Amino acid sequence: MRICSTVAAVTGALALAALAVPAAQADQVTNNLDRPSVIKRFSATADSSTLSATAVPTITNVTVNGGKDIVLGTTYAKTITVSLTASHESGIQDAIIFLWHGTDAAHSDGSLPPNKYGATWATCTASSATTSTCKLTITIDPQRDLYKNSLAGTWHVGAFALAGDSSHYYNEYYGTHRVQRYSKLTVNASPEPVVKGKSITVTGKLTRANWETHDYRGYTNQPVKLQFRKAGTTTYSTIKTVYTDSYGNLKTTVTASADGYWRWNFAGSSTTPSVTATGDYVDVQ
Repeated sequence: MRICSTVAAVTGALALAALAVPAAQADQVTNNLDRPSVIKRFSATADSSTLSATAVPTITNVTVNGGKDIVLGTTYAKTITVSLTASHESGIQDAIIFLWHGTDAAHSDGSLPPNKYGATWATCTASSATTSTCKLTITIDPQRDLYKNSLAGTWHVGAFALAGDSSHYYNEYYGTHRVQRYSKLTVNASPEPVVKGKSITVTGKLTRANWETHDYRGYTNQPVKLQFRKAGTTTYSTIKTVYTDSYGNLKTTVTASADGYWRWNFAGSSTTPSVTATGDYVDVQ
């Protein structure tokens, strides 16, 4: 797990002589796999609040992963795109966007810094002499960066912009974004075929990524909708809501009335994305 304090060091390195953070620390950010401890505060000269409003860049339109929640399973790393638009009378040199998790910046327990390519962190495209849109990528490895399940949920988004005259804006509380545990949902409707008017038993299981054990475990006590689509139609209708048991299992019975498809539909939660099972066809005779 990469230490959040190294993110502060990275942004400090970009501010050149204005910051009291050695550049050597910044070079360690992509190699530090230790669990995070704290986000170090910048020195007074690095604090944008000490500078006049016209002296620092203005940041707008910070976007993380296209506005979509970041969803991670247990095995594969994912690279997301982040961007911001910044303006300053001297133009924009560079930018950084990073994510961190914790109750406050001094006690963070998770950090997702950006990837660095070449001399700068971001690829900045100018739309005018004063304004640029800067894009970066963040690669997230669930086995390295997400070492406990409590990291699922809302993360803070930090933003940094470096102007052409080396003035800068930095805010580790610029916004928030959700990081979630990938979910799976199965369904089985039986018997197949079934006599009209008889009972159909519909089962399934809702699981989600466990970042501590690197497998999938049942998501307990969650409301899941049982839905039905009659053969020859395109729309599913909700029949009832069933809660998962202590293992994530689902089970209910319905009366067979027509040929069609049965599925489970989970709306999602703050830590887990929505998921819908593929419909299971039952022939009613």
